[in-house]
Amino acid sequence: MPKGYLIGHIDVHDSAAFEEFKTMSGAAIKAHNGRVLIRNPDPEVLEGEVRKLTIVVEFDNIEAARTFYHSDAYTQARQLREKASDTDLMLVEGI
Repeated sequence: MPKGYLIGHIDVHDSAAFEEFKTMSGAAIKAHNGRVLIRNPDPEVLEGEVRKLTIVVEFDNIEAARTFYHSDAYTQARQLREKASDTDLMLVEGI
């Protein structure tokens, strides 16, 4: 079964609040058996425009990724992230 991935591109404008988000979201990721594969605050952008921080989280499948995203724990973290940053976020299924 293909893996599910959460991919985010983030511009942080409140570092202290974002650190709290990272703690909360990290616990939620772990609780849903997610694995952070990439967390890079300085990606080499070759084409187009991308926000400063790139993150990729792998889940066992796309349904597990959706369950994580809609979980109560991540919803609380997400509300904090929305106040601390501007984010482009997507869920994708691997091949």
